[in-house]
Amino acid sequence: EVQLQAFGGGLVQPGGYLRLSCAASGFDFDDYTIGWFRQAPGKEREGVSCIRQGDGSTAYADSVKGRFTISRDRAKNTVYLQMNSLQPEDTAVYYCAVATRGLIRSWMLAIQYYNYWGQGTQVTVSS
Repeated sequence: EVQLQAFGGGLVQPGGYLRLSCAASGFDFDDYTIGWFRQAPGKEREGVSCIRQGDGSTAYADSVKGRFTISRDRAKNTVYLQMNSLQPEDTAVYYCAVATRGLIRSWMLAIQYYNYWGQGTQVTVSS
């Protein structure tokens, strides 16, 4: 059974930082892509960042480039999202998901290619 567990959210002041973790288990695909998505109240879920297992390629939404960094620990089957310089507009529930194939860069932030989703973790940026 594919399982994704996201954790690390919390309340942080503007300009602060958080690191989210996504622990993946229950699958053994030749190649796959793990992505972080977020959904703010009243808004659609959007892609934030993702990383492809096979070649380590990454993608970022324009809104987080230069502030967020995605990384992986293969031994722990865990993907991290380091979020720096957080702003109130980053407030959302953050989800991790896996696409059971390596996605090309132009597809990497597209929700429709992700097959399994974890539970969300709330990130609130407020003073």
